[in-house]
Amino acid sequence: MESVWNEVDAYFEDHLTTPDEALELALKDSASAGLPAINVTPLQGKFLALLAQLCHAQRILEIGTLGGYSAIWMGRALPSDGSLVTLEINKGHAAVAQRNLERAGLSERVHVVVGPASHSLAHMIADKVEPFDLVFIDADKESSEEYFHASLELSRVGTVIVVDNVVRKGAIVEKGTSDTMVLGIQRLTDRLTRETRVTSTVIQTVGAKGYDGFILAVVR
Repeated sequence: MESVWNEVDAYFEDHLTTPDEALELALKDSASAGLPAINVTPLQGKFLALLAQLCHAQRILEIGTLGGYSAIWMGRALPSDGSLVTLEINKGHAAVAQRNLERAGLSERVHVVVGPASHSLAHMIADKVEPFDLVFIDADKESSEEYFHASLELSRVGTVIVVDNVVRKGAIVEKGTSDTMVLGIQRLTDRLTRETRVTSTVIQTVGAKGYDGFILAVVR
């Protein structure tokens, strides 16, 4: 079925997205720099952009920058006075992302913060920064619960939180797994069963990135 998923993705990309030099070069430069090809797909990027528009986001937080591909999608969806803060632990990845963002004309709107996300998030909480309207968590899955908890501290009622890659090709249901990424998502899922501050769901996905899915939560 994966060949069909790829064909369907390509079909809708051809019909619902348009060629975009900044996005295409962002992927090309990321590949040239040796970054892993784990960025969102064009359709997923457009989904994030539409989500930002739907929740009238003025401030977006992204945890996991990689080469800046998803940040370009979301940054473009912001109003001219909006801002996006994206956290990246790898200095090399952050440098690639910064170049890609500058080429896309978003260097003033998107701010790349380099360092462990746990530290950056703690600093923002301590500084009592203005809450974010949309949070996209796409970093190391082992720390998903920690990132989600911190995101709640940086949110307001109505903030939308998206956690990517939570289905893990179905491995999420495996009991007794030793996969640390799956265990990280299982801890987050267990937390969500007890977390009264959000209402949440999961959407399974198939496509060019295989079989996966994302958590969608809204702060209440």
